[in-house]
Amino acid sequence: MIARLEAAGAVLVGALNMGEYAYDFTGENVHDGASRNPHDVSRMTGGSSGGSGAAVAGGLVPLALGSDTNGSIRVPSSLCGIFGLKPTYGRLSRAHTFPFVASLDHVGPLARGARDLALAYDAMQGYDGDDPVCVDRPADPVTPLLSQGFDGLRIAVAGGYFRDGMFPQAQTALARVAAALGAADEVEIPEAARARAAAYVITASEGAARHAARRRLCHHRERGRRAACRAAAQTRA
Repeated sequence: MIARLEAAGAVLVGALNMGEYAYDFTGENVHDGASRNPHDVSRMTGGSSGGSGAAVAGGLVPLALGSDTNGSIRVPSSLCGIFGLKPTYGRLSRAHTFPFVASLDHVGPLARGARDLALAYDAMQGYDGDDPVCVDRPADPVTPLLSQGFDGLRIAVAGGYFRDGMFPQAQTALARVAAALGAADEVEIPEAARARAAAYVITASEGAARHAARRRLCHHRERGRRAACRAAAQTRA
């Protein structure tokens, strides 16, 4: 994805903070610290692509890349007040990224506006044989569609599972957006809670299996470090 963006004229600025193993909804990293929301640094960015959300929202860069397994592009985009795209599975290559859960992983852009998001998405489209699930189909540019606006689109508010537990402030914000978009209908997605539970099971089992060897290595290193500390303490005593 970086190579395709650079081919389209993008300049790579650097790496950004994210939750370890891309398994985080707050934007915190135990090694590098927390990503801070540029609108209020006492608040979190959301994660796991928290550094990307903060950099874009803070005006450091016009766009950034993130990965999304269970919301890691969408959550920081929402909390930082920007746009994020989790593309259809298989539309953008994930090759050469560090995987978390291959069955659910996506790579996508974050930007401050829909046009920047569309331009980045179009630049990254295309088949990549290095990603076994990347779909072999022609690019389908979306930037020209922006001029059509949202006339003809059917927009509704997701109720039920998606409304349950919402804070009053979120309810108010949702009502304002729905009114601006003319979304008067509310729909419920059957079995949404069960689907979410299934996603957790897939994430936990597949993620654990994929990273088992790495976790064992980290565990052995930690045991060795503790043993060395004990030996040093006994020597000093």
